[in-house]
Amino acid sequence: MRTAILGAALVVVGLVALAVGILPVPEALAIADRVWPILLFVIAITVVTELAAAAGIFRAVAERTAKWGAGRAWLLWLLVLSLAVLSTIFLSLDTTAVLLTPVVVILARHVGLSPLPFALTTVWMANVASLLLPVSNLTNLLAEHELPGVGPLEFAALMAAPAVVSIVIPAAILFIVYRKDLLARYEPKKSREADDRVLLIASGVIVAVLMPLLVSGIPVWMPALGAALVLGGFFLVRRPAVIRFGLLPWQLVLLAAGLFLVVEAAHSLGLGTLLATISGAGHGPLSLLQLSATGALGANAIDNLPAYLALEPVAGDPVRLVALLIGVNVGPLITPWASLATLLWHERLKALDVHFSWARYCLLGLIAAPLTVVAATLALALAHPA
Repeated sequence: MRTAILGAALVVVGLVALAVGILPVPEALAIADRVWPILLFVIAITVVTELAAAAGIFRAVAERTAKWGAGRAWLLWLLVLSLAVLSTIFLSLDTTAVLLTPVVVILARHVGLSPLPFALTTVWMANVASLLLPVSNLTNLLAEHELPGVGPLEFAALMAAPAVVSIVIPAAILFIVYRKDLLARYEPKKSREADDRVLLIASGVIVAVLMPLLVSGIPVWMPALGAALVLGGFFLVRRPAVIRFGLLPWQLVLLAAGLFLVVEAAHSLGLGTLLATISGAGHGPLSLLQLSATGALGANAIDNLPAYLALEPVAGDPVRLVALLIGVNVGPLITPWASLATLLWHERLKALDVHFSWARYCLLGLIAAPLTVVAATLALALAHPA
């Protein structure tokens, strides 16, 4: 509800800016035309993943993962890490944070392991693994607008080097921090049968078909909306009670709409000029580090979405845009509000009675975020020398 209140307040501020002329009507219409496909994708992919979770697909994958772990906690952790990375890349960071978190917590408890390393792995990978594809993060979908002619595969090629580094370094830090827990053993337990095999199979097929369509070059809202409608049809026949208004991420959409309006109004007041001075220019390693660091600081100060929107005009070209995305996607590991996915993750932990203090989260993030942002930016500089 706090998300909805904040979103509503931002929308009101944006509308006031529009009414008094701070935000010109043509600019407001231009930002609306740019973001409606993104928000429609967010709605559709959320419905798909919520319904797939209700069908048991994530639980089934987690239970199979426990079997594949063969009683070794480190192997189970690697499999969970891989699942979180794949979920983030193809289904977005919010999906990973919201739907995979309870799965891995229940999985860890089911086999008698501490849920903490698995829970932190989930939220860290939700953020740092969100570089590779446009669908992985809302900021990437916004950036795609600034890369005309760059399809999903070209986008992935541009992101490849920093994306790999951004996953490997936090994973290594997690293993070092939780090595005692991860070098333990567990006893695999028998998986229970799914409640409705028709829904489970339908969800699996739809998600499997959807993933390649998301990187096919088709506007991502189209396959996502089609998948949501088809899967929704299955649930209307077999479990109609699941189809409810609560499936729609209206609070997130309201917050995003408010952020778009407010940041656009701030640009009309000269925000871009100030940020251009702070973030520098050029393609050398130090220049790219200056931009990625500015993005990371902005994300941890005010959230990664407004930080990206504020800095986008000073990026200027594809390589600097990637440096900005490194900052706003990989950097949000320090403060709770740096990304909405982190707040959603913590809410799920509280609901599951898992206690992870924000002080410990921030401390570990202060170690991981700077190291990862710097290393990923240097990887970008090496892959695309000036």
